[in-house]
Amino acid sequence: MRRPLQVTLLVLSGLGLLHASLFTDLCLRYVKPGMRPLLIASGFVLLVLGVVEAAAREGRGERKGHGRHGAHAHGPDAHGPDAHGADPHSAPAHGDNAHGTGPHNEPEQHHGHDHSTVPRIAWLLLLPALSLLFYAPPALGAYTASRQPAKVVAEQDDFDPLPKTSPLPITLTDFTTRVQQDRSLAIKARTVEMSGLVTPVPGGGSWDLTRIIISCCAADAQSVKVRIYSDSVPAANTWVSVTGNWHPGGKLGTKSAPVALDAQTVKKIQRPSNGYQDALPFPSG
Repeated sequence: MRRPLQVTLLVLSGLGLLHASLFTDLCLRYVKPGMRPLLIASGFVLLVLGVVEAAAREGRGERKGHGRHGAHAHGPDAHGPDAHGADPHSAPAHGDNAHGTGPHNEPEQHHGHDHSTVPRIAWLLLLPALSLLFYAPPALGAYTASRQPAKVVAEQDDFDPLPKTSPLPITLTDFTTRVQQDRSLAIKARTVEMSGLVTPVPGGGSWDLTRIIISCCAADAQSVKVRIYSDSVPAANTWVSVTGNWHPGGKLGTKSAPVALDAQTVKKIQRPSNGYQDALPFPSG
């Protein structure tokens, strides 16, 4: 890869990272908030490396120019052909190969490949850097959630008593655990409140309330889902707050119980700052 392209990639990548992590919140679409300082540091490092490489290249260009000038000033013609007693009509000491014109001493470019041009595919490396500056990919949403199974929740034996609050704020994971593992049936007849994004399901009549959870970045994303039964299906990727009661089926407190809710209210909300966590819904009002 030629150095001008290397410099361009370094600078654009550095600017893209700084744009996504320092000047905007775009990085939170792809990584946890704790990774933000590392992205900012990486952006500065790439930018500095690009500037240093550009300056070094400029310095090499100046030295090369001085070298060419010196060659003309002190070359073999500077003192004439006979300056050292050489006979201009004498034969070369080693035949044609003395001047590199023989069959075994041809210029290198006639034998090897010409590496002076950048392969066309190398320019595609500019696309990720430019996308961070001009078109950042959207956050993970319904498309991702609909193509992966629900995250398996950990086994739990002991459960604390539920607060008397109504509606009861609860995470999707806690609701799942209570429905399928709590033998005390504490969730029965309780009105609960959860929030997440809307993921349509085939067939209509119901949809999934989803939280996408990441441990580090978007590459390790997993989804936790609760099936919602309501009169209407909100648009995909809409963030909503849902209140309702457990949708009866199977045997509550066992794996046969459906992780589902009969919705009483469905309210549209803004995507929370902790959108990649299975967190409690923000208080209403």
